[in-house]
Formats: sequence, C-alpha cells, structure tokens
Amino acid sequence: MRSNADAKNGDRLIIERDVAIPMDDGIVLRGDIFRPVSSDETPCPMLVTSGPYGKGVPWREGYSSQWNFMTTKHRNLLSGSSKEYMVWETPDPEIWCRWGYARFRIDSRGNGRSPGYLDIFSPREMRDFYDCIEWVADRSWCTGSVGLSGISYYAASQWLVASLQPRHLKAMVAWKGFADWYRDVGRHGGIQSNDFMEQWYTKQVLSVQHGNPETMLDPWLDEQASGLERLTEEQLDQNRANPGRDISERPMDGDYYRHRSAAWEKVEVPFLSCANLAGHGLHPRGNFEAFMSASSKQKWLSCHPGRREEWYYLDQGMDLQKQFLDHFLKGEDNG
Repeated sequence: MRSNADAKNGDRLIIERDVAIPMDDGIVLRGDIFRPVSSDETPCPMLVTSGPYGKGVPWREGYSSQWNFMTTKHRNLLSGSSKEYMVWETPDPEIWCRWGYARFRIDSRGNGRSPGYLDIFSPREMRDFYDCIEWVADRSWCTGSVGLSGISYYAASQWLVASLQPRHLKAMVAWKGFADWYRDVGRHGGIQSNDFMEQWYTKQVLSVQHGNPETMLDPWLDEQASGLERLTEEQLDQNRANPGRDISERPMDGDYYRHRSAAWEKVEVPFLSCANLAGHGLHPRGNFEAFMSASSKQKWLSCHPGRREEWYYLDQGMDLQKQFLDHFLKGEDNG
C-alpha cells in the first residue's frame, strides 16, 4: 500500500505500509516505509527499527500516559512535526524524512502484522533483523547506508544484530540499551528479576502478539494491529516462548543467555551509546558495557537525566543524533 501524506508543515512523504520482507525460511515479515518524495530522484540513507510493540500502535493511544507527559511538559516537542506517525520509542518519520532520511519500522517475527513464533531477542529474531537491513539497503531509493536508532528494546537489539555484522549497517544510536541477557535482564547480581519481565512482557509484548484478537486497530490501515489472523489463547501460547520460565529454569549463565547477548568483539560499527542515569537497572549497564567493551574504533558515550523516553526527543538529543548520523550515513564533515 503506497500513499502520499501531507504533514502539517507542508512536507510530503511517500508512505508504504505492510511492505512484505521475505525471510529465508518462508516467513514474510511486514514493515512500514516512510521516505521523502525527493528520494525517487535522489536516494537517501535509511533508519531501521525492528521490534515487538506494533508498528500500527500509535504512541498517543498505546502509551497514552507517556504521550500525555511528553506533550504536556514539552509543548514544543519535535517542532514542525505533526507527530501523527509516531510509535513507541522509535524515531519520528516526519522529522527524519525532512532531514533527508527514510524510515523503516518492522514488526518482528510473531508480533504485530508479522507471523511466526515469538521468541524475543532470539538468534532467529536477530537473523531476521540482519536480513531486513540487507533487504532495504538494496532498494533503488536507498543509498545503501543503513543506520539503527531507538530506545530500550530498539537499542538492545542493535548490539545483537551488530554482532552479526550486516554489510550495509554503517552507524547506530542505541538509547538506553541493555546488552547482557543474564546480568542486565534476567538476574541482576545473580538474583532473578521477576517483576520487570512479567509486567513488561505481558503488557507490552503479548498484547501485540500476532493473531491476538484483543489488540487495538491500526488507525492507518483500519485493520487489527496484530494482523488478520484470530488465534485462540491456546494457539497464542503455543506460538511463543516463555522468557520468564526460561530464566527461572536457568539460574546459571550459559548458552541460553549468551545467544541473547552482545558479542562485543564482533561489534565494530560506529555507535553512539546513550545512557539514562535513572530508571530501571537493566538499562545503563548495557550502554556503559558497550562503550568499554565493543571493538568499534569510533564510539561515543552520552549520559543524561530525565525519563527513559524524554531526552531522545528533546532538541539536545535530536541535534546530537542528527550530527552523528549525518556524519556516518551521509559523509558530512561536521565535527
């Protein structure tokens, strides 16, 4: 599905929704692409996110309390954008398209509009992410330079896919991204961390599992954000992993955790690692570990206060991201 959309600032975007991305095992993932009209004549670099929160779940509806906080406290948030196309913890398509980028957001396997077995941060999910990066880099309107940017899940997955070294991945902005499935997520200091996994996984991931009939409508497609399938609770349960149980059954570090953690010696792409000095303990450690341990020769660490999603969208954070990505994805000599 392709359309042109008028933004309040007069910009026009080319929007393609539910684009099919075939995987090597026959599963077809679905993604939404936003790009400037000018990209038909002048190719542009691409910012990619892949995750489980539903590309068709608007931030203002799916995360209304956080949306109300941000838009009330920061009246001039993302000035010039209608903010109509925003979803949770990912870049605003309007702003980045105006800056000469395209945006590609993908429902990861088993979530949203993408079918398949749901297994968060698994090697299969990261292989999918790798294939999506290489797939979009080959589009005629893409320069072949792909960057990653996002918060939390959309940051943590960057360390993992970078460990696979996609050829067209040129830069990453990882904002509050844990990196070690044992130490950051499952067992802080060796003690099992139940509350976060149970609350987060149930409320934010399973609520948008592919085939979940209770998921809200995607207002842009006017269809279920979790796809057209309607699965029973038993079918949904059979079609997903149980990370809480998996962690509980594995008190010691091992292959299960290593397969869901970054291989720092293989992370060589330039990156900007941004850590929040407050919030859940699972987040800052990953950003610090990345900066200290990754093999990348060009890496930066930024620390900030405030809420988890706040500084990513404020002017200071946006300016930092733009300067970084303009240099590594566009080749600008901007210091």
